[in-house]
Parts: sequence; structure tokens; C-alpha cells
Amino acid sequence: MSETQDNPDLTETSKLGPAAPDADSENSGDSTRSTPPDDLPEDPGDSKSGTNIDTILGKIVVDAGLATPEEVQQCLELARGYAVEENQRTLSQLLVDNDFITKRQLARIRAMVEAEREGQQIPGYKVLGKLGAGAMATVFKARQLSLDRMVAIKVLPRKFSDNTQFIERFYAEGRAAGVLNHPNIVQAFDVGQAGDYHYFVMEFVDGRTVYDDIVKHKRFKESEAVDIVIQVGEALQHAHAKGLIHRDVKPKNLMITTDGLVKLADMGLARAMTDKEAAEAEAGKAFGTPYYISPEQIRGEKTIGPPADIYSLGATLYHMVTGNVPFDGKNPSAVMHKHLKSELVAPDHVNPKLSAGVSEVIEMMMAKDPRKRYQSCADLVGDLRLVREGKVPTIAHKDVLEEDTIAALAQAEAAASPELIPADQSGEGESRTFEILFWVMLVLLAISVIINIVLVAQ
Repeated sequence: MSETQDNPDLTETSKLGPAAPDADSENSGDSTRSTPPDDLPEDPGDSKSGTNIDTILGKIVVDAGLATPEEVQQCLELARGYAVEENQRTLSQLLVDNDFITKRQLARIRAMVEAEREGQQIPGYKVLGKLGAGAMATVFKARQLSLDRMVAIKVLPRKFSDNTQFIERFYAEGRAAGVLNHPNIVQAFDVGQAGDYHYFVMEFVDGRTVYDDIVKHKRFKESEAVDIVIQVGEALQHAHAKGLIHRDVKPKNLMITTDGLVKLADMGLARAMTDKEAAEAEAGKAFGTPYYISPEQIRGEKTIGPPADIYSLGATLYHMVTGNVPFDGKNPSAVMHKHLKSELVAPDHVNPKLSAGVSEVIEMMMAKDPRKRYQSCADLVGDLRLVREGKVPTIAHKDVLEEDTIAALAQAEAAASPELIPADQSGEGESRTFEILFWVMLVLLAISVIINIVLVAQ
């Protein structure tokens, strides 16, 4: 994956300082999708590593039936001849130049070569290919030989092998995942070092991400989205009970198996709520993904609790049911400013097909003040189950007047002018008025009779 400053990928995890909100992405890679790097390195020519690459490359080409062993050998000899003439040409270039393979095939093969070069260093596992890559790690699909099962192996790039900060953070992810045991969380198996490589072995999830489905279908049906978020809510409830905050809930970290089971992935930013040392070290820095990050994470607050994950899950649900991110902008700084200051457009105003219930739940999940959000995922899941059944979400429903509204009404009543309130509330005033009207009418009737008599007498 590549990212440029002019066109930042705001769906990727970022560590953003207050003075540099558009810093480089630090996504840890996806553990299900096959995405070869956009910028593949050229093979070295006459170095030892180059010879190793040529050997792996030639074997893959032959095994795939793209060229015969004789044709590969012919290209190897040509490569050696160019090296003698100081006109460096690699085996891969010669295979393309001689029409044995296409450039598209070469791109795929290079990804496989890189996977074998890095993955073959980890004993006990047979690497089968690359699943994804980010700035912080590369993820491979592999077979654990001892148990004969498929796994995903996250490998820290060799360039970070001497960086104690990156290594510690990498192992912290493994430890965080290791304390969690829930069907809706990607399971951790092992973490360790082999030579120059630090690796983290985890459950292989055969499926896709929620982000993949958003890209493909634009948005989810409400019922499907609610079912997914209920499962994620239960996963987060387990993590929070273990004292961990995920801090990077987003569509790319929600995986859906072929059986429809949802798995929360990537504990790369997870932090223990009781870890005061980490909180002090990260104070004032924003860790997360711009489109889904909570306001308190943007502010770099020391105390980050379950409502932060609930906000990010709310932003994810918003994206799922509307097809739009809650707040958009030309760069991470602009997006995060909107998370802090801009009013949220109600989901059912973006997608009128949504029920009022799910819209109310999302709005409560994404309240800017953490105290006005759901305080636990158990409460959130309870409301979502009611929405799924077509009922009113008990906690998020807004028909009940809020305290400040009730106070305002009471104040208005107390300020009403006393002259507008009748002094006599017993009913005697009404009776007296009727009596006066009766005598007036009787006098008028008598006068009318007298006038008529006079007129007749004349």
C-alpha cells in the first residue's frame, strides 16, 4: 500500500501529532486480502541475495508452467553475460523481454518471491503467499507444519529490527491479542523472533473485510449492518472487561468469514486502561484512523475508555448504512476538526430508508461528549437488539424530555403574568355573570312591551 501527502488515505491508521496531523500512515496490514505492493523493488543482479531471488523466481515460473527449465536457464545465462559487460539485466527483466511472462504476471511473482524470502526464515511454517502489507508490517498466509493448519503471520520489516520502540509496540500487540479469547476476535497463537525477523502468528480468517463490502456494494442493508455491529460490540465488551481499549475500530479491521462470523482484528493500537506510563507518553498525540477516530483520541487525552471504541464503531456503522463516512475533508486535519466541531448529519437524513431507531443509536454512539454516549458495549448491544426486533431503543430513544427542557418549561410557567390567571376559581363568578345578564334581558323585554302598547293605542 502506498500513500502520498497530496492524496492521503484517510481509511488507514495514523499516529498524528498536534502540529502534523497529516503524518505518514502506520497501518499494520490486512490479514485476509491479497494486495501486492504497488512499488515493487527491482531484483539485484550479481549479489548473493540476487542469486537467491533468481533461484526462487525461476522455480515459481517453472512450477506455474509459464516457462520451461531450459528457457529459464537461457535467461539466467543471458543475465550473467550482461553482468560481465556491466550492463546489468535481471532475470525478471529478461523473462519479460523474451515474452515468457507478462508484466502483470511478474508483479504477482515478485510478491510471491518476497513472501518466500521473508517467510522462509520462520521455522515451523511454510509460507504460501502474501496477504497484505503496510508501513509497519507484512502479513503472510502460511501453514503451521506441526498442527497442519492455516495461519496468518505478521512480520516486522527488517528495517525496524534495530528500533526498540517499534519492536516493543509489535510485541505489545501480540501480548494484547494473547489475553483475549472470544469467537469474535482474531485469535493470537505465537509471537517471537527468527534471525532478523520479529513475527506474530495469528488465526487465519478466510473471508473479507467490511471495507471490502462497502467498496463493492456502497452500503449495507440495515439488518445486516446491525447484526455485524452486535458481534463487534460483544467482542469489544470482552476486550473492555479485560482492561483493553482497541482504539482503531474501523471497517478494515472488521473481518467476515465465509460462514458470516465477524472477527475484530488488529490490536496494534490497543492499550490497557490502567497503563499510566503509556498514557503519559502518548499524551497530546492522536492515535487512530481519521475517518473513525473519537474526539478524545484526537485531543490526545490521557484517559481513554470504552466510549472511545463505541464512537469509532458508531462511525463505522454510519459508513456501513449510509455509504458515506460521517465527516470528510481534503486531509486528516480537516476531517478530525469536523469530528471535534461539526454537527453530525443524522443517518436517516442521508439514507431515508433507515429506521428512526438505528439512527438514534448511531447518534448516541457518536455524541462528541463521551459522557453522552453509551457507557458500555452491553448497553449498546441491548439497544441494537431492540432495533433488530423493530422495537424502540430504550437508552437512545429521545421522546422523553431531557432535564434542561423540563426546567425551561417550568421557568416559563413561573414567569407567566398573574393577571392572565382568573382570581375566582370556585365557579361563583360565572354564576353571578349569568344572573346580571338575566335581569338585563328582562328589563329590555318590559320596555319593548310598553313601546308596543303605546303604538297600538295611537
